[in-house]
Amino acid sequence: MRIDLEPRPQRSVLLDIAAPVGALIVSMVLGGIVVAMLGKSPWEAFNVYFVDPLLEGWSLQELAVKACPLVLIAIGLSFCFRANIWNIGAEGQFIIGGLVGGWLAIATHDGAMQETFGSWWILPAMLLLGSVGGLLYAMIPALLRVWLGVSEILTSLMLVYVAELTLDYLVRGPLRDPNGFNFPQSVTFDDVAHLPYLAEGDRLHGGIVLAVLAVFVAAIVFKKTLFGFEVRLIGEAPRAARFAGFNENRLTLAVFAISGGLAGLAGICEVAGQIGQLQPVISPGYGFTAIIVAFLGRLSPWGILIAGLVLALTYIGGESAQVALKLPNDMTKAFQGILLFCVLGADVVTRYRVHLTFGGKP
Repeated sequence: MRIDLEPRPQRSVLLDIAAPVGALIVSMVLGGIVVAMLGKSPWEAFNVYFVDPLLEGWSLQELAVKACPLVLIAIGLSFCFRANIWNIGAEGQFIIGGLVGGWLAIATHDGAMQETFGSWWILPAMLLLGSVGGLLYAMIPALLRVWLGVSEILTSLMLVYVAELTLDYLVRGPLRDPNGFNFPQSVTFDDVAHLPYLAEGDRLHGGIVLAVLAVFVAAIVFKKTLFGFEVRLIGEAPRAARFAGFNENRLTLAVFAISGGLAGLAGICEVAGQIGQLQPVISPGYGFTAIIVAFLGRLSPWGILIAGLVLALTYIGGESAQVALKLPNDMTKAFQGILLFCVLGADVVTRYRVHLTFGGKP
């Protein structure tokens, strides 16, 4: 038996919408089977993962906080993926953004600089530095692809480990809090270096506003601008794009810059909003999970917003499942991996017709 894939002459809008929903349902079924093999109730696990967090007020706020970095990173990745360029290293760009932006909070912590120049500029400068740090880190695989033809998949992925080890070294050495009893962490950021909360007593911080703004801007760029058309055309018909005069190398640098900048912004938002200091680990894998978010959202800004909330729900539910059901934390990562495979499989169904060939005859 041979499986042949025939491209569909015209994609169905209904199928495009139904595919990610079906992938999510299949993932839940497969995840339930894994939970049953661990000796737990799949129905109880479904409630803990997906239902209970939606019934608690604090969980809804935590849902938005968890979704913030996922949405920001995935919006940036959507520019790369639409152009058929594969930035797999957003996790490293996220870490570098948090590290570079967090460095400024540490450098101004003693108060001397604040007394001289004031403090109003510190948070905006941190956000800018975080974005620039992520952007410059993303330029490494982009330039290697443009200048030397090196696969951006490998270089961007390998740079993740460089970023992780760099952060680990710095918070255990040069950036470690001298009064922190030898714990591997920096000083706690001053209030002026924290993202403001949207309301007193809430968990919602200003980074959420930036994530929603990124969704709005990306939707306008893709729908209304020549650059958005160029991204789509180079991804779908590169020969036609070259004939129209679009420069693929220039676009590669541009989409990597956008992707790295938004990943770096997500990193500093996480550090200045959720954590409040630099630690050896500042991400539970947001950069990799955002790849799933981007594809589950069909690379659409509004779809990414919804998908970000869904994947954020798995993080919150996974934390609850560790306590309520004694399930391992790796169960959440396993479910996210299953979801990615299901989303990719659903994408094949929407793009191709599947033909089975038996004995040489279809």
